[in-house]
Amino acid sequence: MRHSHFSVLALAIATLATGVSAQGLPTQKVLTIDVAQAMAQEAMLQCRANGYKVTVTVVDSGNLLKALLRDDGAGMASLEIGQQKTNSVMHWGKPSGPPPFSPAGTPPPALLPNSTYAKGGLPIKVGDQVIGAISVSGAHDGEKDAACAQAGLNKVADKLK
Repeated sequence: MRHSHFSVLALAIATLATGVSAQGLPTQKVLTIDVAQAMAQEAMLQCRANGYKVTVTVVDSGNLLKALLRDDGAGMASLEIGQQKTNSVMHWGKPSGPPPFSPAGTPPPALLPNSTYAKGGLPIKVGDQVIGAISVSGAHDGEKDAACAQAGLNKVADKLK
């Protein structure tokens, strides 16, 4: 009889474990250092080709620095502004820049600490999941910064699946 209770208990535990295993734990994609460096390097090269001296910042899903490249001659402020752009991306989950909902001629809402409305920061996504952000700062035009950041994303697009 004791053996029978043990068998039933073992079967129940195995069934429970199988059910948990079938459901599985959530999975999350991770931004690797190799991908972060490749993307930062490509963004830097794109800006250099256009004559811009910039800083490229890449952060992971925890908004922790993964890669940072500051080109020779890039302005000192580009370091701080680049970080502010990635902070904005990670907070909102969308490209940095002025909020699209602000009526023309009205000031945008107050900024979060250490963020900016400057363009040039882009989310790094796998599907709908934001796994990090890349920003470029120093091309003296947010559209140019964003174009260089996009070149970095394009370089590793095959790895972001």
